Amino acid sequence: MTPPVKSVIYSRVPRPDPALVARAAKFGIADLHEGLGEIAGRMCLMSPAMVPIAPGQKVCGPAVTAWNFPGDNLAIHAALYTAEAGDVLVLTNGGGHQGALWGDVACTFAKKKGLVGTVVHGATRDVDAIRELGYPVWSTAVSVEHPKKRGPAAVNVPVVIDNVFVEPGDLIVGDSDGILVIPRDLIELAVTNAETRAAKEVEFRRRIEEGEVLFDILGMRAVIEDLGIAIKDCTWEEDR
Repeated sequence: MTPPVKSVIYSRVPRPDPALVARAAKFGIADLHEGLGEIAGRMCLMSPAMVPIAPGQKVCGPAVTAWNFPGDNLAIHAALYTAEAGDVLVLTNGGGHQGALWGDVACTFAKKKGLVGTVVHGATRDVDAIRELGYPVWSTAVSVEHPKKRGPAAVNVPVVIDNVFVEPGDLIVGDSDGILVIPRDLIELAVTNAETRAAKEVEFRRRIEEGEVLFDILGMRAVIEDLGIAIKDCTWEEDR
């Protein structure tokens, strides 16, 4: 996607149904990722480069997006201004370390305003202070490099964050496993499938506690037979 050349700030975001957001918040990104299906699940999952600043972080809320010129963080301040309680800031400068996009002062204001987390495709600084604040932040880099505030900038426009397409209002879900972006029209699907999957895993755990073998619970024996893979009752040395 080509970044916008003309600066623009949209103050309104098409947010998803709060009841649906609350249902999604009950699950980790693993269940929701699987709930999206193989293709959409992979397209919506950010890479392992997007890591939590502190352990145990969780986030679930609609995206407020901010596109920043490399070395500049003007857009994040406009995003902070337009965001509402329950939102997740999603910031990018293309992923470079030039000019920290996020720090503890912005974090303090975001927490005060009721935002629930920030996802940074670029650099975060003041990491120790952010950890003390207890505000959830994910980032692809850490750098204290000074940012300008001149633009160009765009707020609440579609952006690409860590190779994932994000539109304002998409559901951002994060935990220690990473960040997942769920398009608004797929939230119901992801949540419904996650609920089904979670119930199935409860049953799996019950059967494991009762002494069953996971290999058999998951039907791996039939899968291996269908694939024509031999199970030999000997060592590889004996089979040479």
